[in-house]
Amino acid sequence: MLIGGAVVLLVLGGLFLLLGRFGMDRLPGDLVFRRENMTVYLPIGLMILISIVGTILLNIFLRR
Repeated sequence: MLIGGAVVLLVLGGLFLLLGRFGMDRLPGDLVFRRENMTVYLPIGLMILISIVGTILLNIFLRR
């Protein structure tokens, strides 16, 4: 299970890198705070999108 989880994280990381190259790294609802020496990025829009997609996929595949 540990190796399977690592493979899933590797695929997701690659997917996010590809999406970033196509300009989909910042969604509406993402918050970015910039100060002099610090940048804080809160991907709230991305978290909501992943939650919705994950819920739909889990309901499709794990429904009895």
